[in-house]
Amino acid sequence: MGASDEPLYGEPTEADRVSLAELILQLRANGIRDRRVLSAIEAIPRRLFLGFRHQDLAYADRALPIECGQTISQPTIVAMMTEALDVQPDHRVLEIGTGSGYQAAVLAKLAREVYTVERYRSLLEMAQDRFKALKLENIKTQVGDGFDGWAEAAPFHRIIVTAASEDVPETLASQLVDHGLMIIPIGTPGGVQDLVKVTKIGSRREQTSICAVRFVPMVHGVAERL
Repeated sequence: MGASDEPLYGEPTEADRVSLAELILQLRANGIRDRRVLSAIEAIPRRLFLGFRHQDLAYADRALPIECGQTISQPTIVAMMTEALDVQPDHRVLEIGTGSGYQAAVLAKLAREVYTVERYRSLLEMAQDRFKALKLENIKTQVGDGFDGWAEAAPFHRIIVTAASEDVPETLASQLVDHGLMIIPIGTPGGVQDLVKVTKIGSRREQTSICAVRFVPMVHGVAERL
């Protein structure tokens, strides 16, 4: 076990399967059409990424609290961001903000490699336990400052940022391949942000607004105690 004393869960129960099927129907009703994205979400037991107190809400379409004052995103937002990222089987993807590990696990079903950076060591250790339990061997993890990205592994075909920044971090944009995509919430922390798709085209960038969202703020540095 890593930083958590909670056990990892085994095979999904019948109740899990029913709730997950209902969630997939809800995602379809909310406009998610990409079958690969829906299949990836269907393959990842969200319950595994939550503590005991929120087990009954594992397949509800809502954001939920996790350790270190962070959250696991609403499944519709996870699906929407993943669909907008347009991940292909040969892609290398960088995620900023591992959190519970749920988004990275979904991406691992779609991409060749997923690199994920988290500023809280304890969160990353719990996520690593979950990746191991699910036998997701194409995820690489690192404790670090998300604003720095992962220079040693760059460039990436896709970058997804699961925390809000006031603007597009230049360092992250520089780690995209030409015609690579970044999905990132842009706006004032604590308020409503704009989920943006950034496309790198040579020396310029194109930005397209997707929808309004609320994410925890992106913070500089590595957490000292957690």
